[in-house]
Amino acid sequence: MTLPPPVSPDGADRAFQVDLRGLVDLLSHHLYSSPRVYLRELLQNAVDALTARRGLEPDAPADAFGIRLFADGAVVRVEDDGVGLSEADVHTFLATIGRSSKRADGIAEQRGDFIGQFGIGLLSCFLVADEIHVLSRSARTPDAPAVEWRGHGDGSYSVRTLPASARPRPGTTVTLTPRSDTGEWTRPAQVHALGRHFGSLLRHPVTFSDGTASGASGILVNAEPAPWARTYPTPGSRSRALAAYGEEVFGFAPLDTIELDLPAVGLKGIACVLPEAVPAGRRHGHRVHVKGMLLSEQADEILPEWAFFVRCVIDAESLRPTASREALYEDDTLAAVRDALAERLRAWIARAAASDPELLGRFLQAHHLAVKSLAVHDDEILRLLLPWLPFETTDGHTTLDEFARTHRTVLVTSSVEEFRQVAAIASAAGLGVVNGGYTYDRELVHRLPEIRPEASVADLDPATLTAHLDPVDRETELAASAYLALARDALAVFDCDVALRTFHPASAPALLVDSREARHERTRSQLAREQEGGLWGDILGALRQEAPRAQLILNQLNPLVRTAVAIDEPELARTSAEALYGQAALLSRRPLRPAESSLINRSFLDLLAHALRKDS
Repeated sequence: MTLPPPVSPDGADRAFQVDLRGLVDLLSHHLYSSPRVYLRELLQNAVDALTARRGLEPDAPADAFGIRLFADGAVVRVEDDGVGLSEADVHTFLATIGRSSKRADGIAEQRGDFIGQFGIGLLSCFLVADEIHVLSRSARTPDAPAVEWRGHGDGSYSVRTLPASARPRPGTTVTLTPRSDTGEWTRPAQVHALGRHFGSLLRHPVTFSDGTASGASGILVNAEPAPWARTYPTPGSRSRALAAYGEEVFGFAPLDTIELDLPAVGLKGIACVLPEAVPAGRRHGHRVHVKGMLLSEQADEILPEWAFFVRCVIDAESLRPTASREALYEDDTLAAVRDALAERLRAWIARAAASDPELLGRFLQAHHLAVKSLAVHDDEILRLLLPWLPFETTDGHTTLDEFARTHRTVLVTSSVEEFRQVAAIASAAGLGVVNGGYTYDRELVHRLPEIRPEASVADLDPATLTAHLDPVDRETELAASAYLALARDALAVFDCDVALRTFHPASAPALLVDSREARHERTRSQLAREQEGGLWGDILGALRQEAPRAQLILNQLNPLVRTAVAIDEPELARTSAEALYGQAALLSRRPLRPAESSLINRSFLDLLAHALRKDS
C-alpha cells in the first residue's frame, strides 16, 4: 500500500513508504518458490490460531476444532475454529505489514508452540488473488462481534464490525477471489492436492470440499497420522508400513528404512536408504515438516554431505524455519540435530555389519563410495567396514580383508593410470597392488594396519616394480647394447631411459614406467630451462629437483622384442624403438602428449613404408 509522505519538520524522522504491489512482486520472485505457497500460509495461520484456541480451552475434546478448505473454481476459502481476531487485532495486524499477531496478548512467550515466525504470510495470497476477504470472531470475549476485513492488491483495505450472527462460532474465514491467470493454483482439484501436500501430517483435522454433492460433507485431507505415530501388531508390519510410506513419498522402494527419533527437539521420522548408487556430488533434498506442516522437500541441510545414500522425511517441533518458511534456519539447534541424525545413520551401518551381512552386502554394493567417505573420518566405521569394502586390485575386485590374507605387503598406486600401467606385470610377478587412484581409496588402504596389524602397506614406485623384474644374462645384454643405445637416443626427447629385462606375461613387449609426479617434475624442469635468466627462471630453478626419468622396459621373453634388438639398420632400429614406446604409452591409458601422438603416427607410417619396400 502506498501512503502519502508525511509532512515533517526538517531533521525529523519520517516513515517508510510501502508499495504493496512491489512488495508482492518481491515475495513472488525472491522469497517464495511458487505461488502455491499461498495455501500453506493460510493453513499455517489456521493451525496457529487453533493452537492459541487450545491454550484458551485446554479441556476441549481433541476433535473440537478443525480446518475446512473449500474451492469451487470461483473462490478459495480457508475456515478455522481458532482463536479469531477482534476489531483491534484486525487494525493492528492485518493492516500493518510485517507485524505478527502471535506477539499479542502474551503469546510471545509461547512462540515454540507456533509454526509461523513472521507476519507476512497473508500477503502471499496476493500471489493468486487481487482481493482477500477475512471474516473473524474472537474467542477471547464470549459476546465479541464479527469483524470483516477486505484487502485489495492496490494497497487499500476496509474494516467493519458485523453482528455476532454473521459468524456464530469463533474463528476465522479467509476467502480469496482468484485472478484469471492463477487457475492452475486455485482450481478445486489443485487446492485439494495442495492441502494434502502441505497438511497431510497436521495434528488438527483438515477437510476439503468443492461444493458438489459428493464432496459437500468434506473429504478428510489428513485421514491418518504419520506412519511412525501409529501402532502395529508386529515389528515386521511396522517395517513394511514405513517402507511403503517411503516409497509413496519418494517414488522408490527403500533398501531399508531407519527410524529417527530425537525427543529433545520433538523430531520423528524415517530415513530411506536408496537402492541404487548416486553420484557423490549430488545431494538429494529431504522432506521436512515442522509441527506437521510441510516446510520443504529439498532440505539438504538436515544431514551431513556424506549421507547422500538416504532420503529423509521428518517432522520436528523445535526447528526454526527461514523467512520464506521453505528452508531451515542455520543455527545451533540445526547443527545439533544434523550431528544426532548422522549418529543414527552410523548406528544403522554398525547394526547391519554386526547382524545382517546380506543387507550390508547389498548396501555396500550400491553405496561403497559414501561409506568410504565416512570411514576416512570415522574410526568406528573404519573398524567395522574397512574389511568389507571392495577395492580394485591385481586379484580383481575384492575386499581388503581377503586381499591382505594373500599378500602380506599391500602396495598401493597413487593414480588409476599408474595401476593400469603395472597391473598385469605386477600380478605375474606375484605383487599385490591396489588401485589407490579412486576417491578415498589410497587413504583407506594406508589405514589397513590399524585394523589388521599384521598387514604392511606401502606406496608402489617404479623402483619397487623394476626390482621384481629379472635381468637378462650378460651375453644377451651385450648383444643388444647397440640397439639399446639407439633406442635411448631416439627417446631422449621424452626423458626416457631404455632397459632390457625378462618378465611375464611374455605377450607384453614393453612396459612404460612413468609416474604422474615424474612427468610434472620434468615439465617444470623444462619450463625452468626455457625461462632461464628471468624472474620465473629463478623461481622455478629454486624448486627444481633432479627430474626422474621415465623407463621403457623391453621384455626379452617377447618374440617381437628379440627380433627388434637384432636389427642392424640404425633408422629401422630407431623407428622400432619409437613404435614400442608408443604402444607401451597407449597401454598405460594415460593422456598422450601431442609429441607422443605424433610419434605413434610417424613410427607406424615408417614401419609400413619399410614393409612395403621390403615386399617390393
